[in-house]
Amino acid sequence: MARAERLLAGLLKLERWVALIAFAVMATVVMVDVASREFTGTGISGAPRVAVYAMIVTAMISFGLASGTGRHLRPKFVDRYQPAAWEGWLTRAQEWIMAAFCLTFAIVAVGVVRETYELAEMSRMLRIAIWPMQTVIPIAFFIGAVRHALYALYPELRPKPKGVEPLVR
Repeated sequence: MARAERLLAGLLKLERWVALIAFAVMATVVMVDVASREFTGTGISGAPRVAVYAMIVTAMISFGLASGTGRHLRPKFVDRYQPAAWEGWLTRAQEWIMAAFCLTFAIVAVGVVRETYELAEMSRMLRIAIWPMQTVIPIAFFIGAVRHALYALYPELRPKPKGVEPLVR
């Protein structure tokens, strides 16, 4: 369990850094493009596309940050009505279902990235291959699958939701 805890902490730290860098790239590119438009009358070619790519990376990595800190969206109101006796197995079932969901999406995303690579699709504006930017999608879902599988195996590692107390005990 200690190894799983270290792995989860390491993943969370990596995700935080990647999200921070991607967000900084997005914000910087947009600000420089706007400044260029104000001072020179023309923007930087491809800047909006780079900002969109950085936003996609930020959004996909933030999926892991949300589930790694217990801030992801889920119907918490249901927690109030579940008997305490169900808590253990229901938590594990939820985490296994989420792990399966993430793994399924990771596999589908790998297929999409592979197809984009095989078709050699390029960004017209930037004249670069699209598939490297798409790889963040299967990576984010694969990390989500690993994270939730570890939560299912070791429920005590799961971040605690805040503000919901069960009505039935």
